[in-house]
Amino acid sequence: MSAQYLYHFGPGQRADLATNPDAWTAEDEQIGADHFARLKQATTDGILILAGRSQDGIGPAIVIFEAETDDEARRFMEDDPFVSEGLFTATLHPFVAALMRSEA
Repeated sequence: MSAQYLYHFGPGQRADLATNPDAWTAEDEQIGADHFARLKQATTDGILILAGRSQDGIGPAIVIFEAETDDEARRFMEDDPFVSEGLFTATLHPFVAALMRSEA
């Protein structure tokens, strides 16, 4: 049975990436596109529950997903291009959604 997990991003080696759009290089933009494509595929595959970021540059960016084991969840987080390429750090937490809006 799968469990829910959440990871949130923290600053990487270049902390200004979270708050300064002009700090992004073409390579960073490609990593961002790879990150988005991976999460989009995880949505299609039924793994991803929710992903997004605050728009104020202060609040968190999060990914909520399902995995069978803690190790699988850690691998999913560590394989996120934002993390594997060092743009951001990430911290993993077990998570349980208590309430969710249902789409009618």
